[in-house]
Amino acid sequence: MKIALGSDEAGFDLKNQIREYIESKGHEAVDAGCYSTEPVLYPLMAEAACKKIIEGECERGILVCGTGIGMAISANKMPGIRAAVGHDIFSVERAVLSNDAQVICFGARIVAFQYVTRLVDKFLELSYIDGPSTPKIKCITHVEDKYAGR
Repeated sequence: MKIALGSDEAGFDLKNQIREYIESKGHEAVDAGCYSTEPVLYPLMAEAACKKIIEGECERGILVCGTGIGMAISANKMPGIRAAVGHDIFSVERAVLSNDAQVICFGARIVAFQYVTRLVDKFLELSYIDGPSTPKIKCITHVEDKYAGR
């Protein structure tokens, strides 16, 4: 699987650890920034990573900032992207199975790399299956489309 990665300076080190981890598992990582611990605007990093999903270059995305919250908010502004903060196994599972999330966000100040590996494994092993949540996802898309042309 090809996975877009993005972070701000707070998530830089964890993002790099995640990149090495997913590559060791046979996945391809596409690093959309940032590339140092110099301060950056996380919405721009989320945009760069999500654009790779929207354009079909990557199938999934992993974003990291201090809490994961800012990245999730920013990613969800991108058309067609469904992102969630996933600091526990159940949330990661539901993000994919109930919400068809293509992007998971982590907080480098909240979860340790040792636990993130379990979360990443869960995120990448699951696939959305059409079912009871489909009307909800269609509704999300409808609302998104409705306000796209503001």
